[in-house]
Amino acid sequence: MATRRRFSREFKVEAVRLVCERGVTVAQAARDLGVHVNVLRKWVRAHREDPAHAFPGEGQQQPEAAEMTRLRREVARLKMERDILRKAAAYFAKESL
Repeated sequence: MATRRRFSREFKVEAVRLVCERGVTVAQAARDLGVHVNVLRKWVRAHREDPAHAFPGEGQQQPEAAEMTRLRREVARLKMERDILRKAAAYFAKESL
């Protein structure tokens, strides 16, 4: 199985610039750069949506994704606390009978 290729942020930005500013078609730019057409289209779409936060790099997340991760962890913690309290309430209710 082949390993996944990784491209630097600079490479992605230059590839997008080739398509957007120089007017090269996505298909031609993808062939020239040796990447799949859909990958280059995804890069162009990501850059158009949010140029400042596009291609954050390894270990970095966009602000919205980081907030979603934090909220998911908090929800999981709260559910665990709720379940513990339910079990404790059931235990003490059974004991008082």
